[in-house]
Amino acid sequence: MDIQSKFSRLGTDAAPGQEVRQQTGSVEALLRGDVLSGCAVDFSHGDVDAFQPTPGSFEVFSAGVESGGKQAYTEYRGDIGIREDLAQRIAAFTGAPVDGRDGMIITPGTQGALFLAVASTVSRGDKVAIVRPDYFANRKLVDFFEGEIVPIQMDYADVEGKAGLQLDHLEDAFKSGVKVFLFSNPNNPVGVIYAREEIEAIAELASRYGATVIVDQLYSRLLYSGVNYTHLRAQKIDAENVITIMGPSKTESLSGYRLGVAFGSKEVITRMEKLQAIVSLRAGGYSQAVLRTWFNEPEGWMAQRIQEHQAIRDDLLKVFRATPGITVRTSEAGSYIFPQLPKLTVSGSDFVKVLRLQASVIVTPGTEFSPHSEDSIRLNFSQDHAAAVAACERLVALVDRYRA
Repeated sequence: MDIQSKFSRLGTDAAPGQEVRQQTGSVEALLRGDVLSGCAVDFSHGDVDAFQPTPGSFEVFSAGVESGGKQAYTEYRGDIGIREDLAQRIAAFTGAPVDGRDGMIITPGTQGALFLAVASTVSRGDKVAIVRPDYFANRKLVDFFEGEIVPIQMDYADVEGKAGLQLDHLEDAFKSGVKVFLFSNPNNPVGVIYAREEIEAIAELASRYGATVIVDQLYSRLLYSGVNYTHLRAQKIDAENVITIMGPSKTESLSGYRLGVAFGSKEVITRMEKLQAIVSLRAGGYSQAVLRTWFNEPEGWMAQRIQEHQAIRDDLLKVFRATPGITVRTSEAGSYIFPQLPKLTVSGSDFVKVLRLQASVIVTPGTEFSPHSEDSIRLNFSQDHAAAVAACERLVALVDRYRA
């Protein structure tokens, strides 16, 4: 693959957060009727003004700045005191010991952790299993490092109480030589959680075939009522076969500090540190101090945040389910919803542009998460409640306007 192709295949123009920068081009010709009025809502990412960062986070950051060079120039893998303190809290949360000294690295956001983890486990020609649909960067990073993607379908629309991963296809993938399996739990974009039996099967298969599993658990704290979460690393899987990625950027609205954490296999973490030392040296030194607030929020703060997000989710589901032809599975965790739209007179990618132009609503096209999701869109509903509902009402009005 030549260098131009490698970078063109990253396709960042349609990636979440970039929609507002797209050129309208010929889509102007698609406009029909009046532009719908209403407050602009960007569902491509969460609104940190509507849901503000963890209480005390700025004060901790400021204290890190005041400490000067000691905090600015930490070890490449992050301040050892912060890592060892955080390891205890993450171990309690996930149900398995965490080695904060040798088995953890602090990264510039969970995106940074994902980049380092894939770069540390995938070489040209390596077979890598990824889920469809799943986080857009998984596919793009494997492509960039010239791995061979082996897609595993997740039939989320046809099941209840589990993600719907085709486990027999995953085993076939391991039999074919797949050495890395990459997935998010809760799933991004659908917001479903893998059932215990699915996680146990992944752990058993990975151990049997000696594969490395990279699991993105970014939203594993934002769980809605009535659901249970199973941590892969606490199942019967060799600790050297798994890397878990987490961070406080989403649920805790700390995105601006660019903090992520990866923990697990000491060998892979060491490789990640070597690469980070070249790419970025370290996660922002002053920002690392903010991790002292993670899993350490005021009593009741997380429960309230979950309650507020669940209320938004429920109201958006009502709007979508009241519109004929739209199907959507209930999000079980996180702040994503992934409705499937009826057949329209415009393509899915053009409908995303029409939404922005006619309704001041920004969403992420489903094709970012799977080539088979042309008729779906992803919304991050971590927004002002009333504005989010009004925006979805404008969205479904345009569905009706462009219905085939």
